[in-house]
Amino acid sequence: MNAPETPAKATEIRLAARPHGVPTMDNFDIVETEVPKPGPGQILVRNLVMSVDPAMRGRMNDVKSYSPPFVVGEAMQGGAVGEVIESTVDDFAVGDHVLHQAGWRTHAVLDAKRAVKVDDSVAPLSTYLGVLGMPGLTAYAGLLVSAEFKPGDTVFVSGAAGAVGSLVGQLARLKGAKRVIGSAGSAEKVRHLTEDLGFDAAFNYKDGPVAEQLAAAAPEGIDVYFDNVGGEHLEAAIASMNLHGRIAICGMISQYNATEPTPAPRNLVQLIAKRITMRGLLVLDHWHLMQEFVAEVAPLVASGEIKYSETFVDGIRNAPDAFLGLLSGANTGKMLVRLSS
Repeated sequence: MNAPETPAKATEIRLAARPHGVPTMDNFDIVETEVPKPGPGQILVRNLVMSVDPAMRGRMNDVKSYSPPFVVGEAMQGGAVGEVIESTVDDFAVGDHVLHQAGWRTHAVLDAKRAVKVDDSVAPLSTYLGVLGMPGLTAYAGLLVSAEFKPGDTVFVSGAAGAVGSLVGQLARLKGAKRVIGSAGSAEKVRHLTEDLGFDAAFNYKDGPVAEQLAAAAPEGIDVYFDNVGGEHLEAAIASMNLHGRIAICGMISQYNATEPTPAPRNLVQLIAKRITMRGLLVLDHWHLMQEFVAEVAPLVASGEIKYSETFVDGIRNAPDAFLGLLSGANTGKMLVRLSS
């Protein structure tokens, strides 16, 4: 089945060079190409919205990790939602919307088995990249499985105004946390956490030492720390942790652009006396929870009991700007790029 019209040109963002420290625009190439043609078992998708994520910074380095590094000279990759405009398979029709991992380009040819249909009548397409997608599942599994949350816990979340952190705090509150505390990087984000999302307390980590601000916000200590930042935040959380506290390490964005080895928290010895559990978190280990997660969280999103924010940048050519802005904290909630061909 073919769409009535297929554009003559496509645009994609390629990795031009590996960054040293903070990425710059010189690390990206914006290239016009021919629109690819789908082969047997494939679909051609016109991307409508794509995600930029902190983990993409790690894939810009030539380092072995849980995801392969981006290849210099080739288009980068990431989550995207698009519309099928050509199909060679019966399971996908022209006009279907699909979620896939071939973002950073206006058009993508995919093996049909690597695409998942999504329904914009249930929720806006962008939510499948955020609150109902990978970031949402990360928050859900990280809080409930990795951090072993229990009702009555006091929970601290760093990077709390981001796509993952904002949902962690709201889920903890809805599931009976005694107190939910968040850190963020601006006064407006702090206001958003307390006034819009229902956090009990929040602070701007730029206003003073994190350990002092956290101790003031949680005078009785914390039981769970959901870490998106690392560094000073992790050290402060360990200092405030109660006996048998749990730490879920989701990300360490404060260290992603470091050019020299960064020191570990200086108080790791407290893990012994406090019997703290610290566990790394990869959403890849929890895909089996996706159906359960969507079934529980989608109604809460629809009812407004869970709120979400999205920061949009328009145009494929501005995708590098969106990514660099994400790394510097320019977003509230999920950072997304609306694509235009």
